[in-house]
Amino acid sequence: MENDLKQTRWVSQAVMYGDRRPYPVMLITLDEEEIVPWAQAQGIEDTSIAALSRHPQVLELIQGELDRANARYAQVEQVKRFFILDHDLSQETGELTPTLKVKRNVVNEKYAESFSALYG
Repeated sequence: MENDLKQTRWVSQAVMYGDRRPYPVMLITLDEEEIVPWAQAQGIEDTSIAALSRHPQVLELIQGELDRANARYAQVEQVKRFFILDHDLSQETGELTPTLKVKRNVVNEKYAESFSALYG
């Protein structure tokens, strides 16, 4: 599922979460090089990643990509909710390894509140 979303134009990183939870949820980061020109073409004035991560049109766009990806998975594997981070994951913040792989334990701990809120 993560790789399916990362293959879309709009998503830079996707991290699934849900171990011992009722359903999977996902953290998503936007691909700035793709999403900013799209947002400008849509007439969105504030094209900062922080603003776009909360913009209704962007949320709708990402939900559509998630729905397409979910269609290929069994019900129990489908991501039910997501949040878009207002910045990309990086090595500098300790979220990625030198080979740009996600450090799940760091991400899960750092964004635990955001993940938990998706179950509320």
